[in-house]
Amino acid sequence: MSVQTPDAGTVTMYSTSWCGYCARLKTQLDREGIPFTVIDIERDPSSATFVEEVNHGNQTVPTILFPDGSAATNPSVIEVKKRLGL
Repeated sequence: MSVQTPDAGTVTMYSTSWCGYCARLKTQLDREGIPFTVIDIERDPSSATFVEEVNHGNQTVPTILFPDGSAATNPSVIEVKKRLGL
């Protein structure tokens, strides 16, 4: 499956509307001024497939996609900043 990596300095968050961990991370990214795009895996089946691929068959969110093409599941905002070089 082909996934478009985010631009440098930004991340893509795969999420659901009801995910509390996602809401918390969104708030933290906003507070830190880190730009992000949210993709709801319940509305986009191809994104759900991507999340399953990086999470050993599970639809675990938040899954974050970084500009280098790597992904992290439920990372802290500290980890996101570190991986973005901030």
